[in-house]
Parts: sequence; structure tokens; C-alpha cells
Amino acid sequence: MPTDQVSDLLRSAAPQVLAALVRRYGHFDSAADAVQEALLAAATQWPDQGVPDNPRAWLITVASRRLTDLLRSEQARKQREETVARWALPEDWLTPPADRQPTDSDDTLILLFLCCHPSLSPQSQVALTLRAVGGLTTAEIARAFLVPEPTMTKRIGRAKKAIKDSGVPFAPPALGDRDVRLAAVLHVLYLIFTEGYAATSGTRLQRVELSTEAIRLTRLVHRLLPDDTEVAGLLALLLLTDARREARTGPGGELVPMEEQDRGRWHAESIAEGVALITATLPRGVPGPYQLQAAIAALHDEAPTYAATDWPQIMLLYERLLALVDNPMIALNHAVAVSMARGPHAGLKLVDDLEADGRIADDHRLHAVRAHLLETTGDITAARAAYLLAAHKALSIPQQRYLNGRAARLGDLPGETGG
Repeated sequence: MPTDQVSDLLRSAAPQVLAALVRRYGHFDSAADAVQEALLAAATQWPDQGVPDNPRAWLITVASRRLTDLLRSEQARKQREETVARWALPEDWLTPPADRQPTDSDDTLILLFLCCHPSLSPQSQVALTLRAVGGLTTAEIARAFLVPEPTMTKRIGRAKKAIKDSGVPFAPPALGDRDVRLAAVLHVLYLIFTEGYAATSGTRLQRVELSTEAIRLTRLVHRLLPDDTEVAGLLALLLLTDARREARTGPGGELVPMEEQDRGRWHAESIAEGVALITATLPRGVPGPYQLQAAIAALHDEAPTYAATDWPQIMLLYERLLALVDNPMIALNHAVAVSMARGPHAGLKLVDDLEADGRIADDHRLHAVRAHLLETTGDITAARAAYLLAAHKALSIPQQRYLNGRAARLGDLPGETGG
């Protein structure tokens, strides 16, 4: 089997193997390390020796043996060591108990709930999810978030220790906690996608490996919880947003804003799937934040041109969203929609009001929107200054280049103020 196919197989098997070990033995932190070593062994051996008839059982066996070794080395007391030494894989290892029919997918969802435990910071939740459920190595996660590998190793280690110390059993959350924990899972998947789709720093505008992984995991959650409308809404949102990915960059990797994108490069199949999802979901009760954002994305994707977009409808959807979520970025997007529906001066007033919000006042996107709206009004001098300020505050190099380019272009125009 080619190496890339082996990698795909291992990535999909990783959460199943980890779940099997944690469900049987506990010890989330040690089990995660044992699974990583089993995956490394498979990645080294399988391309040359061939994939076993039952890859999952092979991985479980290897990881279980490594876990036994790890636990033995960690135990100072002889009694514990002897207990661990007696552990062996039973004949019915892959056969669920008669009164319970767990599936790999069930276990993967439980893993997601564990990794998104509320005792962890959002950064730790993201890192642990990518490691335990996504199957990414620590080095891959560190590269994705542009931090040194030792830093990411410590972050993941602290997260695993927090899970261990919390004493949370490997089981679905209690009914009363389910909604809160599921909301955390969806938020983490959204954060992973967002960082992949629009990298906050570095030389690349996008990190496709992260956005692709977020979509894969969201598909899994949707398959497990098909009746949850917010899960469906998030999947639709990610598909509809990712459909525009290829058109967001030019030949040199430069940023291409939506109004200038070649819509023929948008991924039609993803748009069709996303539109079908949100169309089926919206009538089923009061829509939540992800459904509303998906509905907005659908309006963008279905518009034949930027100017032909249904901006009044998008403006109203953002107003409904703001009634549910106190998020300054949503408010900024609302300001853009207002400017398109009611004119740039109406949008500028909302942007000015947002400057008082400390959560976004220093964000380059606020100043970039102001610059664009000022340019639209004809205030070239102020627009150029705003573009330069936005470029100064941006951490992403493609964003900096784009904003500096807009400022330079305006520098060739007369600095007159329009009405």
C-alpha cells in the first residue's frame, strides 16, 4: 500500500485505537503515548511489509503491549507492577459486551468530549483534539500553529495530565452536561478550521491540513448525531466556506478578496452539499449560531457575482446572529453587510462604534474594513492611512502584503475627500 494511503488509514484508526485502550485500561495520558508509538511502528513497517488483515487489531495489540511497558516503568510499588504484568489481551478483545454495542464512532465521539473537557483552555483543547482524535503528531501540530515542538509537547502533556487528574471516566457525559460539552467540541472544530482557512500568522494564507481535518471530524460528529441541527449547521458552514478556498489565493499565493475571486474556481460539490444541509436544517426549529452563519455563507456562494449578493438578507441574518452571540467579529461582518445594503457611511458608523470594544480594537481586520469603507466614500488619504495601520497590525505575511499593496495603490491617487 502506498505511503499516503497508509497515512490516511492510520489517521482514521488512531482515535479508535486510543478509545479502545482508554475504555479498557484508563490512563488517558499513557495510552495516548502508547498509541503514538504503535502508529509510528505501523508507518515504518506497513509500507514495506504490507498492511495486516486487521489493521485496528494489530495497532491495539502493539499499543497495548507498549502501554503495559509504560505502566510498568511508571509504577514504583511492586503490587502495582505485578497487576500490570498480569494484563493480557483477552480472546474477545474486539467483541463488545452483550449488554452494550459500542462502535468505533461512539468511542471517537467520547474521545472528542474528553479532549474538549471544560477544565482545559481552548488552546489545549485544540492541541489535544488534533493529537488524540486527528492523529497528527506533535511536530505536525507545532508546525501548524508556528510554535516550537517542545512548547507544543508541554502543552499537550499538561492537557493529558489535566484529563487524568480530573478523574473523568471514559464514557459519554451525563445528560445534563451533554449540551455544554458538545458546544465545546463544535467550538474547537470551528477554531481548527478557522486557523486552517485564514492563518493568523506566518508566511501562508491558509493551512489546508487543519481545515481539511476540521471538516473530516465535523463529518464524523454529524454522522454520529444526525439530528443535531447545530452540528449540521457547522458542517454546512465549513463546507460552504471551504468551497471558496482555491479562489482565495493568486498564482503567487497572494490574497484575493471575495469581490475579485473567480467564482468558477469555487468548489461546486461542496456548495451543493452545504446548501442541501442548511436547507434541510433551518426549518427544524429556532436556528442556532452555526446555522445562521451557514445560511449567510450559502447566500454568498449562490450569488452569481459579489454585487448580486443578497446583502439585505445577509444583514438581517447577522442581526439575528448578534442577538444570540456577543462576538465583535460578527459585529464587524454585520457592519460590512450594512455598508453593502445601506451605503458605506452607515457601515463606517458601526465600525467606529466597535473601536470602543477592546476585544477587537487592535485587530487588523477592523482597520482593514474601515480602510475599504473610507476608500468607497472617496476619502483616499484616510483610507491609505487605515490600510497602512491594518498592515502594521496584521501578523500574517500575505495579509500584510495585500494591505500594503492597497495602500500603495491609493498613494498614486489624488488625496481628496469625497462626500
